[in-house]
Amino acid sequence: MDSRAVREAMVHKLVARGLQHPVVQQAFLAIERHRFVDSGLVAQAYEDTSLPIGWGQTISKPSVVARMLELLCDGHTGRLGRVLEIGTGCGYQAALLSHLCREVYSMERVKGLHERARENLRPLRLPNVHLIFGDGMSGFPSGAPYAGIVAAAGGRDLPTAWLEQLAVGARLVAPAELVPGQQSLVVVERTPSGYVKNVLEAVLFVPLKSGVA
Repeated sequence: MDSRAVREAMVHKLVARGLQHPVVQQAFLAIERHRFVDSGLVAQAYEDTSLPIGWGQTISKPSVVARMLELLCDGHTGRLGRVLEIGTGCGYQAALLSHLCREVYSMERVKGLHERARENLRPLRLPNVHLIFGDGMSGFPSGAPYAGIVAAAGGRDLPTAWLEQLAVGARLVAPAELVPGQQSLVVVERTPSGYVKNVLEAVLFVPLKSGVA
């Protein structure tokens, strides 16, 4: 599939919806989303829709991914340092992050998805992406502190471990159910004096779970 034209059309739509960060735009142009979905869904790969990837999980809408990555990179014109992703899924966002960060640690609790992401990413040969099978609720202390953390699942609150693993000046972008039954996109920045939390628009992500499966 020659997807350059449809990728460009997708990025034009994302820009029309508000995506401004040039590095994020370039990442979306570089990574072929159709390689991360089942063959029967390839025709829908560049539509602004979430798609099933198995194990009860989905690949998020491009507009949602773009929004979160732009929030993560806000204020930075170059690459971020080491970033932690909670919820590898099919590996698409990890591939995008490889263009935005010097190093990516991506955690997945579902063994089947972890293996599928590895298969999806192998042909891209991204040496700065490290896939970890494990419980993302605890983060990944071995790689901390992080220049950013982004999560693809939402719990009732933000795990303390994630906040503790942020570097000063770094930010966490994640969904959270701060009001029962309603997820919101939350950005937390760690400052020298503590944490600053901003609650943004309503979103809908899979629930954050502990343990491995």
